[in-house]
Amino acid sequence: MAKALFVVLDGLGDRGAKTPLSEAKTPNLDKLTPSASLGLMYTLGPGQIPGSDTAHLALFGYDPHKYYPGRGPFEALGAGMELRTGDVSFRVNLCTLDEKGTIVDRRAGRAAYGLDKIFQTLDGTKIGDVTVRMVHTVEHRGAGVLSGPGLSAAVSNTDPHETGQPVAEAKPLDSSAEARKTAKALNDFTAKARELLADHPVNLERKEKGLKPANMAVLRGPGLYQQVPSLVDRFGLKAVCVAGGALYKGVASYVGMKVLDVAGATGTTETDLKAKAQAAVKARDEADLIFVHIKGTDAGGHDGNFEVKRKMIERVDAEFLPGVLGQFDVVVLTGDHSTPVAAKRHTADAPPVLFWSETCRPDGAKRFTELAAGHGCLGQFTGTELMHFILDYIDKGHMFGE
Repeated sequence: MAKALFVVLDGLGDRGAKTPLSEAKTPNLDKLTPSASLGLMYTLGPGQIPGSDTAHLALFGYDPHKYYPGRGPFEALGAGMELRTGDVSFRVNLCTLDEKGTIVDRRAGRAAYGLDKIFQTLDGTKIGDVTVRMVHTVEHRGAGVLSGPGLSAAVSNTDPHETGQPVAEAKPLDSSAEARKTAKALNDFTAKARELLADHPVNLERKEKGLKPANMAVLRGPGLYQQVPSLVDRFGLKAVCVAGGALYKGVASYVGMKVLDVAGATGTTETDLKAKAQAAVKARDEADLIFVHIKGTDAGGHDGNFEVKRKMIERVDAEFLPGVLGQFDVVVLTGDHSTPVAAKRHTADAPPVLFWSETCRPDGAKRFTELAAGHGCLGQFTGTELMHFILDYIDKGHMFGE
């Protein structure tokens, strides 16, 4: 049975003739490229700027316009929370309020000391017949889930997205009773959280240590969970995910991938790439496709740091690729979107795609770059189409017609 390795370097694509990818020293990738097919992928479609969540849905073969539930469910699933149909999930930030209730730091100083206990205090809060579940992920971040009858994701955020503002009032975004009920539950939770955290022992300790108190939780990115057909159901595809970030684990879990816990897979520029390679190779026995997500390239793009992005690509070549090349029948390497250094944000530029197998049509390109990919035989295609290329090469594609 053929095995495929699907590697996503987050935010890989860039702009200009000289990019972090073109300028990186990548001897292992250079050996693979001449026998590979190249192309450009408009993840959501030409001119559309992908979010990380919608991009990964597309890469897994799911049309985001049909299957996207909002960011919250992905964060919750990625944090290991169990979701049931009708649950409304959110991204959660712990922040710092002053005595007037104004947000003075949206990230509580980014200091994680004691924040797991803060989340534990909030977890299980009852608001009428609604239960609020909370879990800490990294730094000041977490995931939250509202469980109960008659809820809706058609509500606004309580995170105002800027300092100098009070916690935003959640408002219903439609006229339904479900939206009104959910908005009221969120506002009641805001009041309850302020009460629970004002004199919390952890916050007293944080103040003694010179750290900002984490005395409020703000929520954003609501999404209503609905179960979707899995990769096995849709394509007969068993897949495994190797990732550090909760979001990517969450999207993978949402479509039925088995998510591996890999020590050292941090979702940062300091991630253990050798450990990811070892986990990917080991997972061959239980899956048809092994998806590996590497986040560090995106960080360089968002920071506008050419060298950070270039060096992360070089680390992938030196620390990850040697452990996986020669171990799979199909190797796909791409980005979920482009995060150009000059833009410091996601853009609509198509990330390059490298597709290798023993029987693919080789372009003969000397190096894998954005410009070379623009001349590749794969041409230009969308994110949902990439999965069908992979399925075909591992003999799991389906013919249309007779």
